[in-house]
Amino acid sequence: MIGVLAGGDSSEREVSLISGQRVDSALRDLGERCELIEIDDLDDLVQGLRGIDTAFICLHGGAGEDGTVQMLLDVMGIPYCGSRALASALAMDKARTKTTLRSKRIPVPEACVYQPGEPMEEFCREVIEKLSFPVVLKPCRQGSSIGVTILSEESELMGAATEVLSRFGSLLIEEYIPGHELTVGVLRHNGKDEVLPVVEIRAQDQFFSYEAKYTKGRTQFVIPAKLDEGLTNRVQETSLAAHHAIGCYGFSRVDLRLSKDGIPFVLEVNTVPGMTPTSDLPQAAAARGITFSELVKIMLETASQEVTE
Repeated sequence: MIGVLAGGDSSEREVSLISGQRVDSALRDLGERCELIEIDDLDDLVQGLRGIDTAFICLHGGAGEDGTVQMLLDVMGIPYCGSRALASALAMDKARTKTTLRSKRIPVPEACVYQPGEPMEEFCREVIEKLSFPVVLKPCRQGSSIGVTILSEESELMGAATEVLSRFGSLLIEEYIPGHELTVGVLRHNGKDEVLPVVEIRAQDQFFSYEAKYTKGRTQFVIPAKLDEGLTNRVQETSLAAHHAIGCYGFSRVDLRLSKDGIPFVLEVNTVPGMTPTSDLPQAAAARGITFSELVKIMLETASQEVTE
């Protein structure tokens, strides 16, 4: 029995439920025995997993994506799709992700990370000294662009930084990279990691916000992105390098900004990509000729494979 884990208690709960419902339906179409496990409280997860042989994680954000659920499944001896606990924990923390990628010489935007207890005045002074405006404010451990704000004026910094910190408990401020917004899926297929077509995201908003991600018609997806062969290869190579640097397995989605001088800067790596109708990974797979049901089958197969990387 395959348990499709969806819901959870993070701010991405509604997106997770949509992903879970679509994956559950695809598994049934494939003839698999499965159960959609809608999780309200993670304390009840152990009870919900009774009778489950394999887990297909569709939990976005929070404990479902930060390695907590993966670690529990490891302890219970239940195989699951995708990246293991350590890679999931690393990818969920944007500050640690930056440090790891930078150590592998993978381009990332310059950033300042708020340290607990640091006076906000000192932190904002550091941001102004180190970065040029506009800047991007974001929580360190959220997904779906939740809490992300772009500031163009120094005068807005103190208030906006204080608000993000109070709402989410963490804060990272990075330089804004003008250029193309891209995302690249990595999928383990036929025993090797394959880079899917590059997706260019053209949002009506200033950036790919939560509303732009999940409101039909708010964003145009260009697949494959209209880049020349050299740039396409560079973006795909950088994405695959980021996938491996974080230690991802099976599949991931790498978000990037391609600067005007052709440098692909990695923004983050997602170990549990969305599976909604407007999500990037399914759209990239479709451009590669992989139907949604085939994608789900490929992802399911990673639960039974030995992780060697």
